[in-house]
Amino acid sequence: MGDKEEPTTPAPSPTEEGLADFAAAGRVGAPSGGNGNGSTSGGDNPAPTNVKIVIIGAGMAGLSAANHLLQNGCEDFLILEARGRIGGRIVSIPLSNNQKIELGANWIHGVLGNPIFELAVQHGLVSVVNVPKPHKVVATTEDGHQVPFSILQEIYEAYVIFLRRCDEYFLCQYNPPPDIHSVGEHINYEIEIYLSTESDPKKKRLKQSIFNCLLKRETCITGCNNMNEVDLLELGSYTELQGGNIVLPSGYSSILRPLGGQIPKQSILTKCPVKKIHWKRKKTFTGLETVDEHSEDENSDDSERTVTEVPTGGGVGVRGASVESNSSSNCDYPAGNVRVVCEDGRVIQAAHVICTIPLGVLKLTHRTLFDPELPQYKQESIENLMFGTVDKIFLEYERPFLSADISEIMLLWDDDKRDMNSSEEELASEAYLGKNWFKKIYSFAKVTDTLLLGWVSGREAEYMETLSHEEVADKCTEILRSFLQDPYVPKPKRCVCTSWKSQDFTGGAYTSIPVGATQEDIENLAQPLYATPQAMKPAIVFAGEHTHSSFYSTVHGAYLSGRTAAQHLLASDEPDEIIMESDGSDLSAWIQGIALD
Repeated sequence: MGDKEEPTTPAPSPTEEGLADFAAAGRVGAPSGGNGNGSTSGGDNPAPTNVKIVIIGAGMAGLSAANHLLQNGCEDFLILEARGRIGGRIVSIPLSNNQKIELGANWIHGVLGNPIFELAVQHGLVSVVNVPKPHKVVATTEDGHQVPFSILQEIYEAYVIFLRRCDEYFLCQYNPPPDIHSVGEHINYEIEIYLSTESDPKKKRLKQSIFNCLLKRETCITGCNNMNEVDLLELGSYTELQGGNIVLPSGYSSILRPLGGQIPKQSILTKCPVKKIHWKRKKTFTGLETVDEHSEDENSDDSERTVTEVPTGGGVGVRGASVESNSSSNCDYPAGNVRVVCEDGRVIQAAHVICTIPLGVLKLTHRTLFDPELPQYKQESIENLMFGTVDKIFLEYERPFLSADISEIMLLWDDDKRDMNSSEEELASEAYLGKNWFKKIYSFAKVTDTLLLGWVSGREAEYMETLSHEEVADKCTEILRSFLQDPYVPKPKRCVCTSWKSQDFTGGAYTSIPVGATQEDIENLAQPLYATPQAMKPAIVFAGEHTHSSFYSTVHGAYLSGRTAAQHLLASDEPDEIIMESDGSDLSAWIQGIALD
């Protein structure tokens, strides 16, 4: 996808070397691929590097795995990160007046049992006493009519009830009405019943537009194009932690400091995308060679064998004597079973790989990235799950123009008027999106007095990523002038748009379960792979938010999955002695520690 004005393509992700430049450019995301400046080439015939564990990806899951290995005495690992920075989908850039904006993760979702919140408190990044700011929402129609708060509250409360009923299908396991399979279908069914008692057509249309706005908001929360895509029976599989959404005063990206600061610099290799993972190799007279799946009869990798041959004992016990390591670390593994080839020609040989590559990238590359290919059950689960697009639009102004007491403007578009006679093909067409993409923006929220934030999801977000930041800024100004009925709303001095779908190392925002997929698909992705049925430890362990069956789409899900991946590889005969966390106040770690036996 290319911009119509400079920059001609979505610009690379900000790195430590040039954050301010990217902030000024206005369009940010992740690099478009290949090596960045400053990385060293592997040469024509690079000598292989030997380590015990390769961690692919320095996002939250990779950093969590590395920290857990270090806490348990294992230092012989190498993190390969495709970007020029750590953090993955956690990234911020500076604006003017020492202001910082978060391009990726925004909130800590929940307090009780959330290891990210506990980490933030431990390092003084958040105060336990949280005084919420006043939050006044104004909802207006396209012609500038402001909706009475009583109507807004009535519809919001009804919507919350409808959404909770959708959650109950997973928890209570009873059947929905006939021919209703998605969250969107069920909520719209409830909306239709609810509005059938409204006799005033004008008021009915207004209430419908509020419901539509809330459904658009839900697509950004869930990570999809339309709530009709999200499986009704699986919505409740996501576990919501109590405590609300917490904002870190210094920005979400400040959580990277305590995690990244513990890892030796020489253990992180940036600007090093991985090209191939040879994970199932056997000894021959000439050395280790990748197994040809189609010529191996006895040890062919069918999905049943891969799943059932997982060692018992919490994934941390040893079934036999391990090969002695020359390293002083607590990782006692046979070396060289897995061969990782990087884009620049580097070759790393390791006993094990922790793969934290995002689902969006796996969807595009899993058939060529792994040699041999992943088991069929894992490939099907990768394809079954959804990795949606959610983008942010930041508008920075010279001076405030909104009333000081207003914190958010809800945009009540008249969707039914334009969509009711359109087919799915028409709604997905470039002609339609060109005229209507901005109508997926459901609100503009005030971050500070001079900074507004809008969210957009799905196909409309993907279309926005092809536009220049000037075009986006002009359209947002037009929207604000119309909805506020104020022709003097200023143009922003800077517009910053994310482009997560366009980025080679993300391919979207986060994971959700679409119609036809199940929580089991996420569990399949998390399943370790063993080179042989006799292997004591897995060749590949998978981590990332897409591998946590209860906390998918969250940073704490990624963190916990990284910790679990490290536990699979830690060589200890006594699981109780594995250090779960350095801080004894970590409630989630304490609970998981009990479950190890």
